[in-house]
Amino acid sequence: MKLSSEEFNQLQELLSQKSTWTTDEVRTLIYEKFGVEYTLKQIRIILKKLKMKYGKPFTHDYRRPDDAESLLKKPT
Repeated sequence: MKLSSEEFNQLQELLSQKSTWTTDEVRTLIYEKFGVEYTLKQIRIILKKLKMKYGKPFTHDYRRPDDAESLLKKPT
């Protein structure tokens, strides 16, 4: 079973209500609202079709100084 074009449009509206989503949150949303279960790979494909971008979060090192970029720049 997959989303119909009407459900696909409804999903796009639901996703626009929040600025950031995880793929797992989108997967859960689709299952709860439409009763359709997708793999995370399929969720990424759906997000691409909706022209949404996704990325992996990266951790911030608490030891990083606030002026790290300026410390790394070479003097001219």
